[in-house]
Amino acid sequence: MKKKFRTFLFLLFLSTHIIVAQIATLDSPDGKLKLQLHLDEGQPCFTVEYAGKSILEKSPLGLITNEGDFSKNLTLKSVETSTVEKNYIQEKIKRSSVHYVANRLVITFEDAKQRGVSIAFQVSNNDVAFRYELPSWGERRACVIEKEATGFKFPEYTTTFLSNMMGAMGAFARTSPSYESGYTNDEPVGKPTYGKLGYVFPGLFRIGEDGWALVSETGVTSQYCASHLSDGTKEGLYLVEYPEMRQNNGFGSTGAQISLPGVTPWRTITVGSNLKPIVETTIAFDLVDPLYEPSKDYKYGRGTWSWIVWQDQSMNWDDQVKYIDLASEMGYEYILIDALWDSNIGYKKMEELIQYANSKGVDVFLWYNSNGAFNDAPQGPRNRMNTSINRKEEMKWLQKVGVKGLKVDFFGGDKQETMRFYEDILSDANDYGLMIIFHGCTLPRGWERLYPNFVGSEAVLASEMLIFSQDVREKEAFYATLHPFIRNSVASMEFGGVFFNKFLNRGNSRGQQRLTTDVFQIATGVLFQNPVQMFALTPNNLTDTPSFLIDFMKEIPTTWDETLYIDGYPGKFSVIARRHGEQWYIAGVNALEEPLKLELNLPMVAGKNVTLYADNNNREPSINKSKINKNGKITVTLLPKGGFVIK
Repeated sequence: MKKKFRTFLFLLFLSTHIIVAQIATLDSPDGKLKLQLHLDEGQPCFTVEYAGKSILEKSPLGLITNEGDFSKNLTLKSVETSTVEKNYIQEKIKRSSVHYVANRLVITFEDAKQRGVSIAFQVSNNDVAFRYELPSWGERRACVIEKEATGFKFPEYTTTFLSNMMGAMGAFARTSPSYESGYTNDEPVGKPTYGKLGYVFPGLFRIGEDGWALVSETGVTSQYCASHLSDGTKEGLYLVEYPEMRQNNGFGSTGAQISLPGVTPWRTITVGSNLKPIVETTIAFDLVDPLYEPSKDYKYGRGTWSWIVWQDQSMNWDDQVKYIDLASEMGYEYILIDALWDSNIGYKKMEELIQYANSKGVDVFLWYNSNGAFNDAPQGPRNRMNTSINRKEEMKWLQKVGVKGLKVDFFGGDKQETMRFYEDILSDANDYGLMIIFHGCTLPRGWERLYPNFVGSEAVLASEMLIFSQDVREKEAFYATLHPFIRNSVASMEFGGVFFNKFLNRGNSRGQQRLTTDVFQIATGVLFQNPVQMFALTPNNLTDTPSFLIDFMKEIPTTWDETLYIDGYPGKFSVIARRHGEQWYIAGVNALEEPLKLELNLPMVAGKNVTLYADNNNREPSINKSKINKNGKITVTLLPKGGFVIK
């Protein structure tokens, strides 16, 4: 492989002083993506171009630590270059088999005390990734990273699709922030958030007609805090910011305590002239490796859960039996028994309920409150996950009675203190053969690969808000067209959707009316990716929903071997293709106020017989068998708040 990087050194003599500008250039293997590094009067910075177009203008780099400021007054020490290539299998992300190739550059700077800090860059065909690497400094073996100078400077004509960071110790029972906000919609850079709290990762940017960029981070473990983007300036600069001090009720540092030598998480920028690389990227997983071996062969799949529609009143023996029977009838692997089971059913009766579920071929996930001293959430079980002693005692019982996984809720915060908590739960759960879903939580940053028993996080304005908010119901289609390009692009998303009830409550006759079509709903079952997905079906759907939709949901997979971008524009419409084994699913939804006619190019099903699920003129679901022509072209029409699926 030809290594596409160049380094240059320029000396400029000005009066009696020497100003040194060192520049290193690193290209992608295909040569389209170009990274340039500068050292301007001692301050490191970088630019990014794709296909000759500017994506990032001169953007700052650097760290501020309790040992010194490594963002200015630096000198170049060395430049090392190499290539990176890896193959791996990861069945619970958007693509099961991945081949990653990148050119790598490690540039080392020194401060006035000759203490070094390195920045490692890896550039693949559509992704730029970088992190800071700190050596030990003499006898110094520990360090606190207090803040970063890292920023992303977009051209002023850039528009944004960003979700604001929630304020700390707010929302339900002081559980925020939990990554459950709306989005800017193609808005100019520089719009401030309420309270100027910035925006969560990932953030999507449209650089006019020149391209797209998705900015995120990966590789966040117990060894660091999670970060986010600042409010942008009108000039297009967004800085990396660490957690707000008020998170976790003011407990814990806002920075990161690391051992030396040590590294930061990776910052990632996925770039393309269109949205295809954004949808298909695996960079969040390419840069990390498993932290431990799985204790068993974890099984992914589908589940039912009563709480999403039937709510707290359903947390009783009789209703849970109904949902176990529903899971069994659907051929689903799991039931999630949500909050309050400990008080409404009890531990002893729960053992009997688990046995009943197993007799029907259904395994069980149980809900837990994360607790700790950082929120007021009252739902039980409480105080079972918050300490190592309690957690291991509880997990020993869970393993004994045959529970297969947990949904742990109410975290609220990105401090290193909380990252340790996530990792402790995951590590302990693996010891007892338990899978973990997180809810009311942060974005998972490479966790599908780092933690073998991690099977998804919410970290999105998910299905429960369709129950609670008229505004979210009205914007359901809008958000659905965003997720494949933003939130679900970088991590699994445990959304908990696919509703067939016309009204999102137990009576299904009045109240919270669903505004999207049935076919829209099944399309989201394909658009939203998570290896374990609890669907919002209800027992009455077996008789009040067209049988061909029920049959579709009986067969829908939750793991995918391939994911392809077909068409779309965030906030307007989205069409994605996913393959499970030999079976292709192509799904689309429409957020526009008028019907949308699309001419799609689908070479993966060219010349094949397919089933088309679509909305008729009365917004009712229809099913048709047809054969795609040999050139793979097909025309579909999507109704407003409607969708389609080709299988």
